[in-house]
Amino acid sequence: MYDIAIIGAGIVGSAIARELSKYKLNIVVLEKGVEVCQGTTKSNSAIVHGGYDAKEGSLKAKLNVRGNELYPKLCEELSVDFKQIGSLVLAFSEKEHQHIESLYKRGINNNCKGLKILSKEETIALEPNVNDNVVSSLLCESAGIVCPFNLNVALMENAITNGVNLSLQSEVIDIEKEDDYFNIKILNKDNIKAKYVINAAGVYSDKINNMVGGDEYHIITRKGEYKILDKSEGKIANHVIFQCPTEKGKGVLVSKTVHGNLIIGPNANEVEDREDKSTTKEGINEIVEKSKRSIKDINFRKTITSFAGLRATPNTGDFCIFASKIAKNFINVGGIESPGLVSSPAIAEYVVQILKEEGLDLIANKYFNPIRKKEKPFSHMTKEEKSELIKKDDRYKKIICRCENVTEGEIIDAINRPCGARTVDGVKRRVRPGMGRCQGGFCGPRVIEILSRELNIPIEDILKDYENSKVVVGKVKEMRGDTVEI
Repeated sequence: MYDIAIIGAGIVGSAIARELSKYKLNIVVLEKGVEVCQGTTKSNSAIVHGGYDAKEGSLKAKLNVRGNELYPKLCEELSVDFKQIGSLVLAFSEKEHQHIESLYKRGINNNCKGLKILSKEETIALEPNVNDNVVSSLLCESAGIVCPFNLNVALMENAITNGVNLSLQSEVIDIEKEDDYFNIKILNKDNIKAKYVINAAGVYSDKINNMVGGDEYHIITRKGEYKILDKSEGKIANHVIFQCPTEKGKGVLVSKTVHGNLIIGPNANEVEDREDKSTTKEGINEIVEKSKRSIKDINFRKTITSFAGLRATPNTGDFCIFASKIAKNFINVGGIESPGLVSSPAIAEYVVQILKEEGLDLIANKYFNPIRKKEKPFSHMTKEEKSELIKKDDRYKKIICRCENVTEGEIIDAINRPCGARTVDGVKRRVRPGMGRCQGGFCGPRVIEILSRELNIPIEDILKDYENSKVVVGKVKEMRGDTVEI
């Protein structure tokens, strides 16, 4: 019997798990994927929003601003790269200028930090590459960028080292409320019993809520498509550059990433299939054309990949974080769309308060350690630091990914850490082999070999990312039926 079962190991579920590991509790995180970070968290804009956009008085506004305040210390504790580069919302007409004035007033009411309205000249001084028909802009100095993959993994790693249990490939198919506990049915596994359930299931959160009889909200799945450009294009933008938002979201942005690439996107199209992460020619053309409104001279020939992500848009217009009135001790954390990434640590705090109100006795875990240590990337080390590391472990002198300068030692570490990689893309998200210009053309086979060796499983069982995504089906001669001489 667990005290708490958390459903979902994305950024929100992992943040909640880490926050609750500060207390003496028996916790399990149930994740249907082969890895953590396989849903919305792995496919978003990676922006740490300041908090001026959300409606005054909303949970989004409150938790966005609080999350923004928590990020610097959180990322320092977890050895995650966070850059507070600021954001600009561009206005290209008098009507749009009036809109950013309203955003400024809303941000002040939300207690958003570092807001200023800039003139055309001030805007171009900060961002020389924006289109010269810009009228004005809203600067938010507290906004920033982060690697959502690494933060998600770091949160779960830290939770695990503080006593939390992670159960992967554990898809919840039904929940029965007994007298004082929940009986959680897992696909192809034994049932799990828990006194409290926290539903952080992303685009499926409404489905999980339905299992206990709740129907307070419904998720509208919106797909957003993106392009990633080579690092040679990353310097074209100094800030996160937004256009004036619409009712569907914050619109197409242009921004550098924490790794120095350039990201553009997303669009916003409703989809019925909650697993549809496909990109379309029409969608990619749409974000390319819209991005040109902000910066016209982006060299799209430097594109290295495109991808799509899904947003859990609630029909309520706000985050759906509340204790169920139907099933006592069942906590919903649903509809976490943007600004969910920045809000995640504040959401975790908020959930702890709800649990207290529900009657959970919280006793501090005196052994809680907030620090998650991780070496900085080998490519970022000084010559002396590299030499010292190689003396300790000579596997760091072998470069596996030439594009991103990723070593064998880094890949092995990513596999063997507390929340270790189990797939090719899991390694890619943690330490970046395959993120460069060749997109794994050179390093992919070596990553597969290392995974097979470290996990002690056949190469044929290595997955690209999700279940049933095998990358090797057999040896060529055996597949052709050739006679192999011994």
